[in-house]
Amino acid sequence: MAGEFEELRALSADEVVTHSYARDIALPSGGTLVLITLDNGRDHTRPNTLGPLSLLELSDTLDAQKARAAKGEIKALAVVGKPYYLAAGADLSKVNEIPSVEIGKQMGRLGHSALGRLSDLGVPSFVFINGLALGGGLEIALNATYRTVDSSAPAIGLPEVFLGLIPGWGGAWLLPNLIGIENALKVVIENPLKNNRLLKGQDAFDLGIADAVFGPANFLEDSILWADGVIAGKTRVKRSNEPGKIERAVKWDVAINIATKMLESRIGRVAKSPYAALNLLKAAKNTDKKTGFATEDEALAELISGDQFKASIYAFNLVQKRAKRPAGAPDKAIAKKVTKVGVIGAGLMASQFALLFVRRLQVPVVITDLDQARVDKGVAYIHDEIEALLSKGRISRDERNRLQALVTGTTNKADFADCDWVIEAVFEELGVKQDVFADVEQYISPEAVLATNTSSLSVEQIGAKLAHPERLVGFHFFNPVAVMPLVEVVRTPNTDDATLSTAMVTAAKLRKNAVITTDTPGFVVNRILAKVLGEAMHAVDTGTPFEVVDGSVKPFGLPMTPFELLELVGLKVGAHVLDTHHAAFPDRFFDSENLHKLAELGHIFERDAKGKIKGYDKKAVEIVSGGTSPMTGEELRIRIEDGLADEIHRMLEDGVVSAAEDIDLCLILGAGYPFQMGGVTPYLDRVGASERVFGGTFHSPLIRGVV
Repeated sequence: MAGEFEELRALSADEVVTHSYARDIALPSGGTLVLITLDNGRDHTRPNTLGPLSLLELSDTLDAQKARAAKGEIKALAVVGKPYYLAAGADLSKVNEIPSVEIGKQMGRLGHSALGRLSDLGVPSFVFINGLALGGGLEIALNATYRTVDSSAPAIGLPEVFLGLIPGWGGAWLLPNLIGIENALKVVIENPLKNNRLLKGQDAFDLGIADAVFGPANFLEDSILWADGVIAGKTRVKRSNEPGKIERAVKWDVAINIATKMLESRIGRVAKSPYAALNLLKAAKNTDKKTGFATEDEALAELISGDQFKASIYAFNLVQKRAKRPAGAPDKAIAKKVTKVGVIGAGLMASQFALLFVRRLQVPVVITDLDQARVDKGVAYIHDEIEALLSKGRISRDERNRLQALVTGTTNKADFADCDWVIEAVFEELGVKQDVFADVEQYISPEAVLATNTSSLSVEQIGAKLAHPERLVGFHFFNPVAVMPLVEVVRTPNTDDATLSTAMVTAAKLRKNAVITTDTPGFVVNRILAKVLGEAMHAVDTGTPFEVVDGSVKPFGLPMTPFELLELVGLKVGAHVLDTHHAAFPDRFFDSENLHKLAELGHIFERDAKGKIKGYDKKAVEIVSGGTSPMTGEELRIRIEDGLADEIHRMLEDGVVSAAEDIDLCLILGAGYPFQMGGVTPYLDRVGASERVFGGTFHSPLIRGVV
């Protein structure tokens, strides 16, 4: 077998090998079970992964045990992982180095060959899912005859679609034939596209992925006893979620059709892996395993060697590595302690801030506003949200009581005297923000940090009336505050290192990813969005139909069209953002009088009672009519591509952020740019916009596939 995969072996000289250690276990009912423990020899910070060398070793180990089974020396075989991990799947660093479609196909065949041995031993095989089991890790279990799972296992799933791939070592065929098409669609398609949602141990049992679930205290012992019962015929395995004749005849195709329409409406047709996975799941209805596995090999090889997988790995590394080590962050040791938080404002945004701070920091939070009625309304909202967390089982009654007690409201700024961190969420007007900070500064310690959530105003100007502008920092959240993972931390020329460090440490405690930017209009996300939205509105203003504009940006793979985004953020907010950028950069950013008129109308689309778009509103079309220089979709696409390449290049030249990677990280985390595009800069390189605009590229070598 090894000779067949020599090219893969050659790519794996530095692989961290996950070894397969076999030992015999005497079963209570008599006979021997071979227990294979997967262990890469690293501590709990490095999960088991499956590169070519790991798979070849597992193959050899299973072959040896098959020979023993043929001699009657063993009754069964089981696989378990080192503590806390079964396996985190394929070694993506090795997959990312695959140089051709053919070698990509070999990677699929090797995985199928190695894991498929679990179903061809001549004796029953078991996998004891003792912890994290992702991708190929879960496919180890799916290839076995039976599975148990630890109820405390924190992460189980098939996240490949999230990374531009498909479950390529049996999962796309085995899973729907084990738990039914609807459950399989949830695991393979729906969960990965919900920010890579994963299953817990109990979830895996409830879906039918595992045949038995045990607590962590004696998981291995209980699993072995259960396996002994199955082998001896004393324990009967029932699989209620297995697809029956009716599901195969009727529900299977219906579920696939529903999922296809959902994908088309939600992500469009640019992303390849979700549709490749759908095709495999559809085919699993009436193909045999050998055919299903061969089809997976073909699909996996095409995706591994394509642009979207390379971009996905780039994006994955940004979120997993760069986001955790932000560029330009000062030493954490100089951060100030935050023992009490003050929030200026008691509206919806301010209340969301207060809820987030009290939940994550577990410190007193005081909110203020112009009058007691507004303060009381804000406190009531926060208390209600905490109550809702209790009703959903997210917190205990004791935590509910503690959190609610930590949130208070006041109209007396003197109650802010002992706050270490004060953040404002007032009207987006420079004078208003200047005045609220100048006012509260009279009451707070000179050491307290002041943070503004402005999305477009100059942070330095906001602090113009402060006696201590060095303790002011921008702290720009994205809506909804509880969900969006990005915070843009804005450093002014006056912001000192202690303040910046405090902001970065606080963002981490809030479980947000922070990117440091300079104090420039729109910072990162809004500046990029303003470029796209400004070009979109300019095209409409000059006579290009709405639908042509929307169609022109489809190749970007964006989560929504420019006009859907404008409605989402609010047409008045969108007009304000465009006006702000036009004022700052009049030669490159358009304003739009028509957008102000659309804001007065209140919408662009006609929607049904459920909010689904039916088409463009006739009055909206009438408002923008009259332009005499329409563009084709291709002309506009190139114009937007070149405009983005130019703007991002300027941002990097001006040091708005440290590198192109930070631009992409902000767009992925703050604007929902898809992993499979790698943000925006890899795309601009691939389509030639970077070369056209500044004669170079953002990345060298380019982030692209081998075909």
